[in-house]
Amino acid sequence: METPNYGIVLSGGGVRGIAHLGVLKALEEHSIYPEIIAGASAGAIVGAFYAAGHSWQEILHFFKSTSMFSWQNYTYRKPGILDTDKFESLFASYLPGDSFESLTKTLFVSTTDIEKGKNVIFKEGSLVRKVLASAAFPMVLSPVRISGIYYADGAITNNFPVEPLLPLCDKIIGSYVSPLPVVQPGELTNSMAVLERAFKIGMATLSESKFEHCDILIAPHQLNKVGTFSINRIDEVFEIGYAAAFQKLEELH
Repeated sequence: METPNYGIVLSGGGVRGIAHLGVLKALEEHSIYPEIIAGASAGAIVGAFYAAGHSWQEILHFFKSTSMFSWQNYTYRKPGILDTDKFESLFASYLPGDSFESLTKTLFVSTTDIEKGKNVIFKEGSLVRKVLASAAFPMVLSPVRISGIYYADGAITNNFPVEPLLPLCDKIIGSYVSPLPVVQPGELTNSMAVLERAFKIGMATLSESKFEHCDILIAPHQLNKVGTFSINRIDEVFEIGYAAAFQKLEELH
């Protein structure tokens, strides 16, 4: 029996994106190795490193050893707390070919064209700055300029970029790490809280409408209690992703 051509879509979610590594571990233990990857934000980072041939162990080490909030990374006269450009050399060391064509797997990276307000999915040419752009979380990381256009977090417009996989894959695996938490009325007491909630609802609704395209969906609800930048919970998030994926795969066998 011929092995199916697997693709995987990796959503954004900040630190929750570490759960994707747990998913990859569980997939490998079940002899499933996706060859086509689409990612947004943290999912784009994981996807790019995995497509470059790095193991989930190596990618986990990257996240645990990288200090995003070092004073050296703070921005000056740019919109954001951190200067995304300052991560370019670090990412280049993990993506030495700096091109989609140099990867060992097919990769699609979701970004947002801030100027035109539309989703752009990159699949060819230079790589590092496009991955950085996909992960440029608004207000925290500055947008990235590519060919004269500013791009930011792919999750803004397409946090679950399954579309490129549809015509290419026999089986599609979805790893969604941005579950919408239930909030209490007391948590929505100011305009910013309501605005943030509205943004998250819109993002979740768009993403969840595409779950039907997945043959295997891993979306651990436990992650809704993990903050976007809860860097002290990396090991916990990894285990949540692994346990959810392992259980789902065992159910299918």
